[in-house]
Amino acid sequence: MPTPKAALSPLAVLAVLAVTGPARAEGELNALVWCDHTDPALIEPFETANNVKVNLKEYEGTAAGMAILEQSRPGDWDVLVIDAVDVHRAVEAGRLAPLDPASLPQADLFPELVMAENNQVGGKTYAITEKFGYNTISYDRTKVDPADMEDWAALTSGKYDGRIGIYDYYLPVLGLVAVGQGMKTSDINAATLPALRDPLMKLRAAAKQVSDVVASQTALATGEVDIIVGGGEWLTAVLAADNPNLDWTIPRQGGLRWAQSIGVVQGAAHPDLALKFVQYILSPEGQARLATSSCYWGMPTNTRAGDVLTAEQKAVLRWDQQPDYLKRAQLYPIPDAATDQAMQDLWTEMLNQ
Repeated sequence: MPTPKAALSPLAVLAVLAVTGPARAEGELNALVWCDHTDPALIEPFETANNVKVNLKEYEGTAAGMAILEQSRPGDWDVLVIDAVDVHRAVEAGRLAPLDPASLPQADLFPELVMAENNQVGGKTYAITEKFGYNTISYDRTKVDPADMEDWAALTSGKYDGRIGIYDYYLPVLGLVAVGQGMKTSDINAATLPALRDPLMKLRAAAKQVSDVVASQTALATGEVDIIVGGGEWLTAVLAADNPNLDWTIPRQGGLRWAQSIGVVQGAAHPDLALKFVQYILSPEGQARLATSSCYWGMPTNTRAGDVLTAEQKAVLRWDQQPDYLKRAQLYPIPDAATDQAMQDLWTEMLNQ
């Protein structure tokens, strides 16, 4: 899912109850996770089936998760959920253990979500993609013309000035600005970034606010804004039951795709149980529960989850449209250090407008 500014990720963002530290008893599993894994509807079936207690600590952003691992003792943590684009970072730091591909349901995943370039290092598999979704446009379809939402240019046409909110995370939003200009996210670098300045400033001039996930959701739900740039199913799906007018789409020029992965921590005290947990999360039942977590919704990567999701849940997630959406969605920009700093500088300039 999308993640706040300081992180290198998609997203874990809403506050939920988390354990302050790991437990080390036998029959227990200790996991560093995003907030969607803290839903009892997801965790309790695994605990019951395996007669164990799963101790969860929620973190926001890869930097925070890596810091927790660095400050912990070997064996403190068994499972790690991480932004797919940061798996390499965790492997290089020695934080993830290799996994046997034969123990994972990779053949059941959407082909685009296997993401071997992210989840493998040196020919070894260290994680598997468990959930994904889109940074794109969320909107209230009773307040805007849905046809306009199929074209990024409509947002800066003047028609929606003062009615737009921008999600406050520079990587996806700058990626979306690039997509709107016909640029690939993989082509964003220090040389091409200046071309995004004017479109970004034009978008900011049309916007009423730039805000975090909670504030963005609240603004859209209350009608303070009618459009959120950078939103997607993760922003509106949890609100759909109370406000079915909230919707999302990927414009014809495209959107961005976020993805999160799960793996076993190097030196885990309970590696067999940790692998069993990973396998549960990737099972059709685990996938359906994770996709519809009370914290935020997202697409399951296992195509067999479609046999478990209800018709209503699949409609909210646009299950039947995934082949087309996957073709039109690009991955987050993965800038080098210099480009990343330049992107943050441009974002700060925009915020100060």
